[in-house]
Amino acid sequence: IRWNSKTSEFYREKIELPFYLFHLKGKGDANLPKAWMFETGTNQWRRFDTWPPKQGQAKTIYLRAGGKLSFEAPTDADAFDEYLSDPARPVPYLDTVQLGMAGNYMVSDQRFAAKRPDVLVYESEVLEEDVTLAGAIQPVLHVATSDTDSDFVVKLIDVYPNDFPNPDPNPTAVQMGGYQQLVRGEPFRGRYRQGFDRGVPFTPGKLETIDFAMPDVLHTFRRGHKIMVQIQSSWFPLVDRNPQKFVDIPNAKREDFVKATQRISRSRNAASRLIVKVL
Repeated sequence: IRWNSKTSEFYREKIELPFYLFHLKGKGDANLPKAWMFETGTNQWRRFDTWPPKQGQAKTIYLRAGGKLSFEAPTDADAFDEYLSDPARPVPYLDTVQLGMAGNYMVSDQRFAAKRPDVLVYESEVLEEDVTLAGAIQPVLHVATSDTDSDFVVKLIDVYPNDFPNPDPNPTAVQMGGYQQLVRGEPFRGRYRQGFDRGVPFTPGKLETIDFAMPDVLHTFRRGHKIMVQIQSSWFPLVDRNPQKFVDIPNAKREDFVKATQRISRSRNAASRLIVKVL
């Protein structure tokens, strides 16, 4: 992913140096906004008087039938998607084997995950205009599991057009046409859905609500791109494997790790969705 910007140079010269000159030596006017943010997608620095920006409008992105993603709420009375999660075959965070933590996972191509049967994929229509998200992303999932515990990982992804040009030079032979760039990803351990002070087991088959905040973002999905959401129950080894049985996870035994069927509701009365701020 090319940012087309010398971000560290800009930070040092336009943000860090004026700050220290003003506060340590009384020189100049730092003239710093509340937030200096680098907007990915358009690859530009932006100044904001408040964060999140006060001009941002709250909107909701809904999971819809047929793997669709839409700003329009579902109308189905009783609808859901499901997948079988197996802790013995967790979804990896990269499609390659690497030593140590690979920092490039934060923008890595998610096409490998989209092909897995234990990953739900929802995709918008091709965008007719730019869509800029600014601030926190709040997933609200209505879920049920066949056992007593589960993780739910939500990934927000920018899907590039099929004719998007490859970089030049291209030493790693990356194919940017159809690239699924990870924008944000965040796991939630289901047992803490009622608060982080205590874990609560699931009742198998009972619909429960998981509501959490992903890290803030300032990203523009460009015209011609698509917005994608992937949902899965493992993200190995970024997140330790959940046995999917309500046990003391650090001391879990081999027999505690079980397969579980995860259901994600997308009905009108239990609409799984992402609440976002749109500039």
